[in-house]
Amino acid sequence: MPDLYGSGHDGSSSPRPASDPSGRVLTMLRRRGWITVVALLALAGLVAGILTYLVPLAFAATPAAPVSRLQVIVAGSGAHDGTVTLDCTDDADDDRAACERLDELARTGGTAAFEPVPADAMCTMQFGGPETAEITGTWGGRPVDASFARSGGCEIARWEALRPVLPDVTS
Repeated sequence: MPDLYGSGHDGSSSPRPASDPSGRVLTMLRRRGWITVVALLALAGLVAGILTYLVPLAFAATPAAPVSRLQVIVAGSGAHDGTVTLDCTDDADDDRAACERLDELARTGGTAAFEPVPADAMCTMQFGGPETAEITGTWGGRPVDASFARSGGCEIARWEALRPVLPDVTS
């Protein structure tokens, strides 16, 4: 086995003369050079790994709020008939009261307001008016497709629970 510190360039086992330290220096530099290259490659891999993790975090937008946009169509009420788009993803003052009401319903578990009256529900037989409404869209990231009327106590209660999303038609 050749002496790594004293062998010649050709790999022979003959020792270099003590007056020629360049062989030993070159060998050490070669070793250190390879160690440096390997260390730099490892460091570059580490930095790339960290950046792969951090860069998406730095450029990622804050988690988007669930989409909350509803289209409300009211008919049969006269002055309140028409279509309104309720967008609760922005800070529009127009929709603030309706959005706050929907947020309150969501906090208190009142999302059943969009559900139809169960077929076996015991409801009073009363007529609240000819008004009807359709609400479609997305609320809190969930699809909404609900119909409302004022023909029966349970239907009137559903309508009233959603005021001011649905208009006050009692006056």
